[in-house]
Amino acid sequence: MNSARGLARRIVVAAAAMCCALALAGCASVSAPVVMTVNSGAFVRDTMPARFTCAVGSKVVNPPVGWAGAPADTKSLALVVDDSDAPITPYVYWIVFNISPASSYILEGQLPPGARQALNSVGTASYDPPCPGAHSHEYRFTVYALNSMLRLRNGASLESAWMAIAAATIGRGRLAVWATS
Repeated sequence: MNSARGLARRIVVAAAAMCCALALAGCASVSAPVVMTVNSGAFVRDTMPARFTCAVGSKVVNPPVGWAGAPADTKSLALVVDDSDAPITPYVYWIVFNISPASSYILEGQLPPGARQALNSVGTASYDPPCPGAHSHEYRFTVYALNSMLRLRNGASLESAWMAIAAATIGRGRLAVWATS
């Protein structure tokens, strides 16, 4: 009986994650969000340097990310870093939300003042450095302009953060980079 409930719970969580992924990809929205630009001076030729991955000897530090083009009525911003090539997709490395609309970047190794972090796929509210292995992976840094501040606590669940971001998105931009061990 317990294994049946566990299986049912995993199916519900997987379905919710898929709905959130579709919403964040723009498939579930009624009107198309404003397109924003996302960049990082740390990435050369669309490649993530080893210092931002789990490479041996590297300190866990998030890369700097900048953006522009948020709609004028933006109330907050969110950043989601994920891997669309992971065996379990999407695999989320970092969710930062309630970033002030006055901000246009996240500095290397820092969070903007007042920003919060949701749990990632490993269950921590922090940047989880990617470990691409022998095969190249595409990592996506997606910035969302939101029409509200999210009423979530620091350490909110991945699912609740995704649903809240999807419901409030009015603008979006993405930077895709590659990494290999």
